[in-house]
Amino acid sequence: MKSIQILDCTLRDGGFVNDWNFGLGSMKSIISRLDKAGVDMVEIGFIDERRSYDPNRAIQPDTQSFQAVLQGLDIRNSLILGMVDYGTCDIDKIAPKEHSYIDGIRVIFKKKDQDAALRYLQQIKAKGYKIYVNPVSITGYSDEEICSLIGKINGLDPEGVSIVDTYGLMHRKDLLHYFRLFDKYLSNHITLGYHAHNNFQLVYANSIELCELLGERNIIIDSSLYGMGKGAGNANTELIAMYYNENINSKYEVEHLLEAIDVDILKEYAKAPWGYSLSYYLAASNDCHPDYAKYLLSKKTLAVKSVNELLTSLPVTHKLAFNRELIERLYVEYQDVACNDAAAYRRLAAEITGRKVLLIGPGASIVNDADAIMSYIKQNSPVLISINFINDMYPIDYVFMGNSKRYSQFFHNLHGTNRNAKIITTSNITASGEHIDFVFNYGKLLDETEVVRDNPLLMMLNILTKLGCVDVTIAGFDGYDQNVAQNYYDQYIPFLYCHDNVLLRNSAIANKLKVISKDMSIRSITKTLYL
Repeated sequence: MKSIQILDCTLRDGGFVNDWNFGLGSMKSIISRLDKAGVDMVEIGFIDERRSYDPNRAIQPDTQSFQAVLQGLDIRNSLILGMVDYGTCDIDKIAPKEHSYIDGIRVIFKKKDQDAALRYLQQIKAKGYKIYVNPVSITGYSDEEICSLIGKINGLDPEGVSIVDTYGLMHRKDLLHYFRLFDKYLSNHITLGYHAHNNFQLVYANSIELCELLGERNIIIDSSLYGMGKGAGNANTELIAMYYNENINSKYEVEHLLEAIDVDILKEYAKAPWGYSLSYYLAASNDCHPDYAKYLLSKKTLAVKSVNELLTSLPVTHKLAFNRELIERLYVEYQDVACNDAAAYRRLAAEITGRKVLLIGPGASIVNDADAIMSYIKQNSPVLISINFINDMYPIDYVFMGNSKRYSQFFHNLHGTNRNAKIITTSNITASGEHIDFVFNYGKLLDETEVVRDNPLLMMLNILTKLGCVDVTIAGFDGYDQNVAQNYYDQYIPFLYCHDNVLLRNSAIANKLKVISKDMSIRSITKTLYL
């Protein structure tokens, strides 16, 4: 009968969450409890020569540096493993096995590095270690490429090789396809492992599927305590152990795993949560690197439909390796929906030319300084234009919406039956079927500075400049504070806005207002970091 083993990678994969800074005491506690629970293999971290020695971290420059965490522990059940990301650790940093506390080493590598990585693994094997082959992103290989790789692995004769679903793309049929391919061509005595991330919430189900397969192939399931791991997280060690106990053989003492979670893992989750999220779902459903989805969602300018369309448009050759320049270019091209806005300029000019203009932003000052704002309105009777939001505090004449996400979020307020404000949008706004009064060419309003490229205040000021407005007052554009809660008048609003590069954006907007002020008078009723 085949054996099924659990390999806990909390300290290694979970380290992506906290930069491997678990603390020496917690690392000893985790390893000890995993061993007492009977977990078959415990991966204690990365061996990476780029990092300096730090006994509190599960990433060390050489094998000897793990001595601090392992010495004094009475390990009785678990095989102790380390991991190398090929290219980050010279072979000289791997001490001979007889001088090391580590029993085996796993090496992860990209497809292009497979031959060099396998030679490196052979050198590690010669030093006396058990070796394990982990080709990352197996979904990026064709069947022919996998068969070729398996032939090379058979020649190396490692303890095991893993099906690594780096971005959590696999459904059941995909996993079974790869398993059968490896099972058919891999030498019978080599153990087959499975390491995956939980982008589709399928890693537990897929792990159980492997456990239930008939056959003689020995299996290793990678998992981590509470699913702790990069991005969407991993299979849960405690759940895999529970399943094994209830359905195969009562082997693992799960209470030790639960103690480790309670004492050492939940505090990490409180600081930096991991697990399933919209960005990981979108990335997995489009077979691409999660950073593409995170990058687009973080802009807070696109509806989810648009994010999905952009991810679909990624070239196949670039999907699994994040390319920031590529996705920014695709984003700008996607947003740049051209339109003839000459008539819109003429009509809006006819309505506001010769009048003072007051632009209202969502800063906290529109509440704190409401009396001053209302006093200005009564004395000057300006045209009121609300920028990228709408509320009932002031008698708004126009609402400007500069991106699809904001338009979608305020859609029902914008088009409500009692709403008299006219709507101004840029041409990138997704058509909704509802009437929009003025549409302006998005591409012509963009700024050359990336952090404020499509800033709505600057876009509206560009429109007003083209209309010949010479007197503009602003209120509620307080500037970005790193304490997000202080930035907005409503506690819900922060969730609608991007908070990256706040200081850079403050500086960039201030510089742009200086330039625009050469053609128009700009003053602020409320305190602002821009003027």
